[in-house]
Amino acid sequence: MSTLTGTMRHRPRATVSVVIPVRDDRHHLERCLDALSAQTHPPFEFIVVDNASSDDSAAVAARYGAVVLHESEVGIPAASATGYDAARGEFIARVDADSVPGATWIASVCELLERHPELAAVTGGGTLMDDDGRPHLRSSRLYMRSYFALVGLALGHPPLWGSALAMRRTVWNEVRSEVCRHDARMHDDIDLSIHIGPQRGIAVDRRLTLAASASPLSFDGALFARLWRGLYTIMRHWPREFPLLRWLRRQQSQRAGLTASPTQQPLAPAGGAL
Repeated sequence: MSTLTGTMRHRPRATVSVVIPVRDDRHHLERCLDALSAQTHPPFEFIVVDNASSDDSAAVAARYGAVVLHESEVGIPAASATGYDAARGEFIARVDADSVPGATWIASVCELLERHPELAAVTGGGTLMDDDGRPHLRSSRLYMRSYFALVGLALGHPPLWGSALAMRRTVWNEVRSEVCRHDARMHDDIDLSIHIGPQRGIAVDRRLTLAASASPLSFDGALFARLWRGLYTIMRHWPREFPLLRWLRRQQSQRAGLTASPTQQPLAPAGGAL
């Protein structure tokens, strides 16, 4: 993969709304909000969407000064969309409650989207870790590379990864009526990727890689549930979004100069879990 050109020395100026869907995960949420509070470029707002939690996740979010929304329809698609709808920042970032972004994560989001106006959205991978901080480096690389490679083939462009993504608010406004927000079986980040692409640009960058829970590596059913949801999401959009048709639409858009060429995206990971 090739790298987008250009150094990133300018000071980030954009406002960023960070959306965090949560359901019964106060411990991870507190750790996530600690990390977001320590950003070198502070977010404009935290939006925590309490998805019918039975614990005090909402109270934890309020203690950190987050905008707390309540979404009673259980499911990440509904919770995420509720947060995106409420976002007021120029850029909308999304992390999960079990994400732990590094101190420059928000600054990197701003720099990438400001430097590359052809991009609609950017995303990173994850280093999956146990709650005690033990990283699963090899498994993380295998999981992340498989996700981006296989889903990318099905979509005709790089997919977004829901634990570490950001998009322009104008792009969300264009697709908000198209996403499948009321189907809890949907893999919401894949669904969002489907509706943003293939004509709009999405890039993967190692600077957006962050620490996240190792729960996707669990073989107690969680891993297979994720695989099933991903396949369901892709096939649910057929026949219009059949892979070959998406690839053809992307090529037509590139020839018309409406989409960044394959040599410009995705950004090449130079390390981390991708």
